[in-house]
Amino acid sequence: MTDTHVTDPHRPLDADERALVDRIAERREDLIVLACELVALDTTSRAVPDQPARDEAALQRLLADRLRAHGAEIDLWEPSPDEVADHPLTPPGGIDFDGRPQLAARLRGSGGGRSLLLNGHIDVVPARREDGWEHDPFDPQVVDGQIIGRGACDMKGGIAAMVIAAEALAETGGLRGDLVVCTNTDEESTGVGGLACARHGVSADYAIVTEPSSLEVWPVCRGSVYCTVTVEGRAGHAEEEHPHWTEGGAVNAIEKARFLLDGVDRLRREWRSRRGLHHSLADPPDVLATRFVADGGWHVTIPGRAELELAVLIVPAQADPDGWTKGVQREVEDHLRAWCRTDSWLAEHPPAFRWHTEVNPAETPVDAPVVQTLLGANRALGLPERLGALGSWYDGATYALEADTPAIMFGPRAIERAHTVGEAVPIDDLVHVAQSIAVAAWRLCR
Repeated sequence: MTDTHVTDPHRPLDADERALVDRIAERREDLIVLACELVALDTTSRAVPDQPARDEAALQRLLADRLRAHGAEIDLWEPSPDEVADHPLTPPGGIDFDGRPQLAARLRGSGGGRSLLLNGHIDVVPARREDGWEHDPFDPQVVDGQIIGRGACDMKGGIAAMVIAAEALAETGGLRGDLVVCTNTDEESTGVGGLACARHGVSADYAIVTEPSSLEVWPVCRGSVYCTVTVEGRAGHAEEEHPHWTEGGAVNAIEKARFLLDGVDRLRREWRSRRGLHHSLADPPDVLATRFVADGGWHVTIPGRAELELAVLIVPAQADPDGWTKGVQREVEDHLRAWCRTDSWLAEHPPAFRWHTEVNPAETPVDAPVVQTLLGANRALGLPERLGALGSWYDGATYALEADTPAIMFGPRAIERAHTVGEAVPIDDLVHVAQSIAVAAWRLCR
């Protein structure tokens, strides 16, 4: 064996790779059937930690049986709540995995090669026929070259593609490194499924997560953390003139919240002008209001309290040394507290901050072998040779931080179809994803 698999990730397909690509093309119908089987299983993500499981176990058993038949060593387990306790991704009060097993299927190589993790989450966001679907969202339809159904794009289509790729590689043989196929729960709700897998020992030299990326290679994702800000006012009759607040007059909490939002806008502009926070691939950092609630108790009452929800989206350069967002939380609070001190009422009645729902940003270097090899596979197959970034978070960030497994996102079109009524994925894209992953794995793990 020569070193061309390592030194020239952008070379054309050789005869073995062409045969592998053809093998996957011949399994197009199998890929469609598998994707539809996955969509038909209702794995709606839980809205609250104690919500009962749905079809998660059935889906994981389906995949485990397929991969076992191709020689994989199967680890199918329900994590203990202790495995994810006291972590930023875990909801207050903890969470269990009853009826929600995780799956890690290992196809062992002959030894001495680099390992590759293929990962995807099996949970989907809620969907109901009455939301506007033309059919039951869990009754997949194949129409005009697309699979339509909840989860088709995000991300059961991608899971089907990576499973077909793994099966084709197992049938071909010849890998020295291990290939691990891992499917986890709870990405859409909390992120604890991927965390449980990483803490269980699921890892590799590199990871590819088949989230929808329009066939582009995305080595970067932003992180986020959310904050509920409570702004106090002083209630009063809305139809009366009031003296200054220092003389006992009412203070409209909505107006004070509006003042605080001016401070939010100033921080956004400052971040976007800060040279050190510019990223060549990722969207810029941001802070914005996503929810506002104020209630005086009656329509003629000046509200005495308001709550705002702030979304704080950060690039990897803003993360703490441990990969999380505590420093950004302090910066946002310090900025807004300083801004509020310029208002006489807020100076004496400062806002209160409650932080929650924190996920970490992540970045795999562009020159990493997994990035260059997948770009090279795309080039050889005539697919986009483009880099991009995810504006939010995905499980790959957890594997990078918790399992020391550099991850990238690579999947079908189109992320804007995810979570929508009529969610769909192009079948050709799923074939291309399976082919490119198979070629990349062939080059990385031999």
